[in-house]
Amino acid sequence: MQKISKIIFIMLALLGISKSNAQDWADLQHFQKENATITAPSESENRVVFMGNSITIGWSQTRPDFFKNKPYINRGISGQTTPQMLIRFRQDVVALHPKIVVILAGTNDIAGNTGPSSLTMIVDNIKGMVEIAKANGIKVILSSTLPAYKYLWKPEIKPAEKIIALNKMIKEYASENNCIYLDYFSAMVDDRNGLPKKYANDEVHPTEEGYAVMEPLVEKAIEKALKN
Repeated sequence: MQKISKIIFIMLALLGISKSNAQDWADLQHFQKENATITAPSESENRVVFMGNSITIGWSQTRPDFFKNKPYINRGISGQTTPQMLIRFRQDVVALHPKIVVILAGTNDIAGNTGPSSLTMIVDNIKGMVEIAKANGIKVILSSTLPAYKYLWKPEIKPAEKIIALNKMIKEYASENNCIYLDYFSAMVDDRNGLPKKYANDEVHPTEEGYAVMEPLVEKAIEKALKN
C-alpha cells in the first residue's frame, strides 16, 4: 500500500498536481478566508464580481487602481478552466451577493489545462454559471475570450480559430438569454487573430496597455447592466 501511494505521489508530481490540489480540484479554499471577511452589500452598492482565470486576477496585480475604491471583487484563479469555475461559482460569486458578475473564461479549456474540452463543453459550463447567477438575481456579463495565436505552455495547440468559434457561440447564447456580451476580442486582435505584444508580452496575459483597453469596455458593460 505504501509503495502504491508513493507511485501515485510521483505521478501527481509529474503532472504538476499536489496532493492538496488533487483533493481540492476547483481550489475552493483559495478565497475562503477573504470571502469570510466580506459583509453583505448595502442597498445602494453596485457590487460586481469578476470571475475568471489568470487574466482576471492579473488585472488586480497589474492595474490595482482600476479596482481601488470601487465595489469590485476579483475572483480570478490562475490556470482555471470553466468546470473549475462552475464548481466554485456559488461560493465565490453567489455568496458575495453582487448585482453583476463578469465572466471571462475559456482559453485555458482550449489549452487543455484540465484535460480535453470541446467548445460545446466550455459553453455548457458557462451556461451553468449563467443559470446559477440568474436564479439568484445576479445580472450577467459574458466576456469574449481574448485572442491568442499560441500558448507558450502548450505550443502544439493552435487556439486562434477555436477562440473565434467559441466567441461566436458565447455571443449567440448571450443574445438569446438576456446577458450582455462584452467584446474584448475585436478591440485587441491583430492580423494573426492573436494578441499583439503591446497588449500581451506572452501573447496571452495582458500588459498594462492591454488592461487599459479592457477597462472602459467593461465599465460600459457594467453601466448597461445596471440600467437593464
